[in-house]
Amino acid sequence: MRKQIKQQTENWLNTVIVTYNICPFAKAVVADKSIYYAVDSSVDIEHCLQQLVIECQRLDTDDKIETTLVIYADNFEDFNDFLDYLELANDLLAAQGYDGVYQLASFHPLYCFADSDDDDAENYTNRSPFPMLHLIREASIDAALKSYPNPESIPQRNIELTRKLGLSKMQGLLAAAKTSL
Repeated sequence: MRKQIKQQTENWLNTVIVTYNICPFAKAVVADKSIYYAVDSSVDIEHCLQQLVIECQRLDTDDKIETTLVIYADNFEDFNDFLDYLELANDLLAAQGYDGVYQLASFHPLYCFADSDDDDAENYTNRSPFPMLHLIREASIDAALKSYPNPESIPQRNIELTRKLGLSKMQGLLAAAKTSL
């Protein structure tokens, strides 16, 4: 089951995020195979938080891993519960001294931006096959942003792209990532 979840996540990353350049920095780490996929099947929030710290520690000690996707296979189906967990996770990283070291990005099958309707295609920039947190090295973000012209334009570009592709296309891409292996 873990292998299948990892494969579905990789498929989504390649067919949506990289193919449509949703994150212009993803292609390099995918090509370098420097992403670590941590599948967490726990439904216990404390356990999930402990695993998140373990993944930070893995990044601390393994410089071959550029970034980590922590995939929650059996938890956080409700998007609001996931947002509550994200807040706890950010607080925990700060308490563990990881503020300025790692940053969290969030993805969820029902992701919805605060100022967006549920059926707006723009939500698919952060919709994924499973709830997941992306642990990103702050130093890597800083380096990538220095070499990318107008990084502040990325979110608007993604909104325009996903709306142009349309809701059904975005829904189909997410569904295909989860079903095709």
